[in-house]
Amino acid sequence: MGGPAMNTGSLFAAIVARDLRLALRHGADTLGSVLFFILAAALFPLALGPSPELLRRMAPGVIWVCALLAALLPLDRLFGSELEDGSLDQLLLLGLPPSLVALAKMVAHWLTTGLPLLVAAIPMAMMLGLPGAALPILMAGLIPGTLVLSLVGGMAASIVLGARRGGVLLPLLVLPLVTPALIFGAAAVDSARTGLAFAPDLELLLAFLLGALPLCPLAGGAGLRAAAE
Repeated sequence: MGGPAMNTGSLFAAIVARDLRLALRHGADTLGSVLFFILAAALFPLALGPSPELLRRMAPGVIWVCALLAALLPLDRLFGSELEDGSLDQLLLLGLPPSLVALAKMVAHWLTTGLPLLVAAIPMAMMLGLPGAALPILMAGLIPGTLVLSLVGGMAASIVLGARRGGVLLPLLVLPLVTPALIFGAAAVDSARTGLAFAPDLELLLAFLLGALPLCPLAGGAGLRAAAE
């Protein structure tokens, strides 16, 4: 009874491990995303001036916007390299449903992009003057928020896979869809900073994640099937 389920789990883990090995071997995408996040966040104090109160007030939005833009950078290569070298067909012939293949790639994207951004967000938030009491709320929002970015971004990357100027279309698809996560995540940190209730914003963010978790892999799998045909 457990054979097919174990085989599915091992194939899923093998795809994730394969992407992690490729990311370690070619770390430019991960390093580029983290450096973009740091440099973009560091530009705000230069543009806004040295006012600590202004930077403290804008810190949640700055961190979230920079994390969103940084997570977009490696998305156009999430499935593109497999389509170019023909390995996408092999992945779809492994026996996994296309939705699980898409989900495995989304999980790998979060591990190689979202997780490093979480680590980099802490010193950047401190640099912008975010109070220490608000840091746990920032991380509590960024964990589901970056997962949403990987799910929605992976879905969009599969939809534009093989399309002409897909790299241009990708941000146009992703940005409107992840705007609610940006709003709820930044609002939760701002509420915590000002002493207001932040739980409703985090609950809405978690609800968004729970909605994206089944829908994005299904749409991503459909996009992979269409690109492979």
